[in-house]
Amino acid sequence: MSKKITYRKRRELWGYGFISLWLVGTVVFFLIPLLQSLWWSFNDVEIDTGKSITKWVGLGNYSYAVNTDEKYLVYLKDTLIETLWKTPLILIFSLFTAVILNQKFKGRTLARAVFFLPVIIATGPVYEIISGDIDRTGNIGAGQFSTLFSTDLIGELLQFLGIYGISDDMNGMISQIADNIFGIVWSSGIQILLFLGALQNIPESVRESAILEGADGWVYFWKITFPYVTPFILANLIFTVIDTFTNPMNAVMKKIISMRSDFKFGEASAMAWIYFGIILASVSLATAIIKKSSYYDNK
Repeated sequence: MSKKITYRKRRELWGYGFISLWLVGTVVFFLIPLLQSLWWSFNDVEIDTGKSITKWVGLGNYSYAVNTDEKYLVYLKDTLIETLWKTPLILIFSLFTAVILNQKFKGRTLARAVFFLPVIIATGPVYEIISGDIDRTGNIGAGQFSTLFSTDLIGELLQFLGIYGISDDMNGMISQIADNIFGIVWSSGIQILLFLGALQNIPESVRESAILEGADGWVYFWKITFPYVTPFILANLIFTVIDTFTNPMNAVMKKIISMRSDFKFGEASAMAWIYFGIILASVSLATAIIKKSSYYDNK
């Protein structure tokens, strides 16, 4: 006599059925390539008639990446510095924009769509044309379009505002930030959406109570809005750091892709795993810093 399957067991089986394709895809397209990349990072890899021939070299590929390659550490440093100053700007801009988009005004739906549009069309060629990096697109006309986002007159603007005596390093940093304004806006779509979802979860009764207590916009933001969105700051911080590090247009990713295209799979894998370790350490450090915040509820 067969045992009858309970309703709860059937629901569990249906659940496993729904995620079965995802599990297969994770194993085939993620875990196996991940372990293969780790193995290749310790080997000299040659491709012969579609098959990989490996020869164990230990830490030789890692030594090549750190000690022999002249550009890898330079690219790595530049990427870390760029991530360090770009991430706070993206978070601040995203929160500021989300607060504005959460207000009631005419055309709010259109404004939300405009800020989320880069997430939909954020393809490599589109971004390269807009940001002015048209070396690989071959589109001559795009150069004229990209000048719309050039900020070469930042020094003249500072002088016009009466700001003098800025060092060359500070002036260069300000110019770099100004030149990347469009990139910051372009990279803020997901973060704006997450912050907007957090703001919409603030109960209307809290807003009404704050108004009755005489709280102005400044007090309301720091006492009500900011504590509500602080857990989402952690999520957005992790997403932004990973998104910036894994952007295929940053120098390190271009270097790794270039090494792979030259069939230097062992060296490219070693560079990728060093890069992965730095990303993991950066995310862990950022998570620890946010959790130390007095506003963060870690219960």
